[in-house]
Amino acid sequence: MTSNAATAPAAPKAKRDRTHYLYIAVIIAVALGIAVGLIAPDFATELKPLGTGFVNLIKMMISPIIFCTIVLGIGSVRKAAKVGAVGGIALVYFLVMSLVALAIGLIVGNILDPGTGLAVTDAVKETGQAQVDAEAKGTVDFLMGIIPTTIVSAFTSGEVLQTLLIALLCGFALQAMGNAGQPVLRGIEHIQRLVFRVLAMIMWAAPVGAFGAIAAVTGSAGVDALKSLAVLMLGFYVTCVLFLFLVLGTLLRVVAGVNVFSLFKYLGREFLLILSTSSSESALPRLIAKMEHLGVSKPVVGITVPTGYSFNLDGTMIYMTMASLFIADAMGTPMSIGEQIPLLLFLLVASKGAAGVSGAGLATLAGGLQSHKPALVDGIGLIVGIDRFMSEARALTNFGGNAVATVLIGTWTKEIDKDRVNEVLAGRAPFDEKTLLDDHHGADDDAGDASDLPEQGGEKELARA
Repeated sequence: MTSNAATAPAAPKAKRDRTHYLYIAVIIAVALGIAVGLIAPDFATELKPLGTGFVNLIKMMISPIIFCTIVLGIGSVRKAAKVGAVGGIALVYFLVMSLVALAIGLIVGNILDPGTGLAVTDAVKETGQAQVDAEAKGTVDFLMGIIPTTIVSAFTSGEVLQTLLIALLCGFALQAMGNAGQPVLRGIEHIQRLVFRVLAMIMWAAPVGAFGAIAAVTGSAGVDALKSLAVLMLGFYVTCVLFLFLVLGTLLRVVAGVNVFSLFKYLGREFLLILSTSSSESALPRLIAKMEHLGVSKPVVGITVPTGYSFNLDGTMIYMTMASLFIADAMGTPMSIGEQIPLLLFLLVASKGAAGVSGAGLATLAGGLQSHKPALVDGIGLIVGIDRFMSEARALTNFGGNAVATVLIGTWTKEIDKDRVNEVLAGRAPFDEKTLLDDHHGADDDAGDASDLPEQGGEKELARA
């Protein structure tokens, strides 16, 4: 008894230490990547596959995690109208916040006026025109693309919204099945455990991915590009910080009573992961797990987070606003307010068609300008050099916006446990980095429950017979 008591607390302590070492390694890898990028830029650019490979490993897990989360969330809700209410509130909120982000970018862009005085060479024009050939889709193609070719292809195409559609249909079907659907739900719950455990294993490759990604970005951009475009970069970063902490922070405090600094501290490892990979998708599975751990219900998390990754792109909105004004000024054709607003509203719609495309910010900007004001496309070459650095701020802002949105929508729909939120943010209910799931009753209890249910159901059927 004494030995058991002595060894019981040792396991979680060792587990926490290992995950701390992992993220310390990520920070060291980022510093080494920057150093290699500055010292040996040619060699550094060849390391890009390391970062790309890690991000692809994470993306590989996104579809099954979204599917399991949504099906379990909806399947356990008795009233389908509640799920519809969550989706409706989420879409309205996403639209409003996108407009707010565009307005803030518009104001700051007009105040800074950073593009004046830059020269646009023929090489810059060719680079800008090349971006128009990117894979950004039109709105109609985007909407039709939500429907997968088959149920299975939704998991293999990498389209988040296709997975979301299939998961919603399966969730509502299981909900309509009632008790008959419980064995299926229990099976999906075990698959979710497996998927999150695989994700936890993949995370140990994060330092290698971070090193490769940062080294390649630093090596390809170079110091000269950063110096000449520092005003735009700094202005963009400051605008994103103000939006996250002033606009979203105030909204979060007023609506949910949650401190934005505490929430972002809780998501610190996810922010570090995004900073090192320049991809908000790399943290999507962990955001789902952490928001559920925080106390937001499964249906709200399952619908808000995946949808937000396509429709709630606050950082991308700010980026497109400031980049459009920067390019217009650099081309010597500054836009009046009457010209700016229609262009930005067009980009608001166009950005939804590029969701999930690699380098979506630059591709969307190029496609939007080509459709609305073709003369400005030549100027896109001016920001290609620093786009990867700005994409980090875009990704961080998009991620922070979706985290805040999940808490807000959970509060509005009364699908959040406020006591649980306080416990988690105070550090009294730590997140399980090993499983990325909450085991309220322990693994053994859950295993017992899983085996007990079918046996009880079988005994009832035998009794009826």
